[in-house]
Amino acid sequence: MQALNTRFPFVDWFRNSSPYINTHRGRTFVILIEGEAMADGRGEQLIQDLALLHTLGVRLVLVYGIRPQVSRALGEAGIDPQRHDGRWVADQAIMRCVERIAAEQRLWLEARLSLGLPNTPLHGVELTAVSGNLVMAKPLGVRRGIDFDHSGEVRRVRVGSIESLLDRGALVVLPPLGFSSTGEVFDLEASEVARHAATALKADKLILLGEADGLYDDSGRLQRQLTPIEAEPLRRAAIPGSELARHLSAACEAARHGVGRTHLLSWHDHDALLGELFTRDGVGTMITQHRYEQLRPAELGDIAGLLELLRPLEEHGMLVERPRERLEQEIDDYLVIDRDGMIIGCAALHLFPDAGMGELACVAIHDDYRGNARAELLLAEVERRARRRDIKALFALTTHTAHWFIEHGFGPVRIDALPALRRDAYNHARKSKILLKPLS
Repeated sequence: MQALNTRFPFVDWFRNSSPYINTHRGRTFVILIEGEAMADGRGEQLIQDLALLHTLGVRLVLVYGIRPQVSRALGEAGIDPQRHDGRWVADQAIMRCVERIAAEQRLWLEARLSLGLPNTPLHGVELTAVSGNLVMAKPLGVRRGIDFDHSGEVRRVRVGSIESLLDRGALVVLPPLGFSSTGEVFDLEASEVARHAATALKADKLILLGEADGLYDDSGRLQRQLTPIEAEPLRRAAIPGSELARHLSAACEAARHGVGRTHLLSWHDHDALLGELFTRDGVGTMITQHRYEQLRPAELGDIAGLLELLRPLEEHGMLVERPRERLEQEIDDYLVIDRDGMIIGCAALHLFPDAGMGELACVAIHDDYRGNARAELLLAEVERRARRRDIKALFALTTHTAHWFIEHGFGPVRIDALPALRRDAYNHARKSKILLKPLS
């Protein structure tokens, strides 16, 4: 088996992606591809990835941008548009250009989605791409004394029509255009179209493919997940009208209005879309109202995950074996770190109220997720739990990690410092070190 994995590394990846294939089947994704991706020649690869998602049963709504293409066409025509707050004033001359470019880009996308020649990634895939007057719009009007003419904003998305198309297996294509009841066409922000579509459809995911590969903190480290509250300062600090400002606005609003997850990815990375969707950690930044990695009380449904997490540590003698029956009986003592449905960390607090003491036990972090202060997070929550129960001290027994406990305020004590019940159950053959931490 090892030789097979060496020769075909994609096999292991494919096996590990199977839970995500099952999870994504039948889900609705709204995907925005900014115009820069098409202008840079990345459209072909992205179309292939979209076709793969379609064959895996994902319901797709594709929104595309045309900013760079329109800017180039305006320059060639000698037109210098007025810009205010990141939007141009779309007069008749500019709208003629916008409509032409949008139509050309839509036809190009539909042609590529129809490609089925032998020896091409889309061979054998039948994709029906449908567009139309699916987004209703209204004019921006006059703002700060500026008449924005045919620059508009989304009024509503025709949800019933889009749902009907998706139910029939079509891929819905939405240009950055909107239509009014008076028969006018308005220039729209592609990110606003994507956000409204995702919100109206109650999409499972909104995926924004832009220049940046996510958001970074002050130390230059990629931030894998943020809530809208955490992302809001970044949005306010972004340059008005910039891609970052537009994408963060769309992501935060989508999260606040029920879209499960918004992903910020870079179209420069050929593997970004599939890497984000079919690996546990992903490659970009996710904005979600509810964290996909959370510390919470354990439940009976976590038993299988706990057994899998603890088994390697028990086999190496680092932890005492805990059979399923014991975990079921003591499940209320446990905290877990749940990362997208996988238990990657745990700790238990066993109470000895008569002695005013609690045992910190079974602290475990999955090998792949060590080094990010998760154990410290568990310890802090155990201490909060203990204080709420009027526990005056925590003790721990360990054979391998005494230094970690000492670094976090524990000190060595003799066995007679333990509560009587725990002292009687002490396994002298293991010779575990006993450490204690007073709780002020």
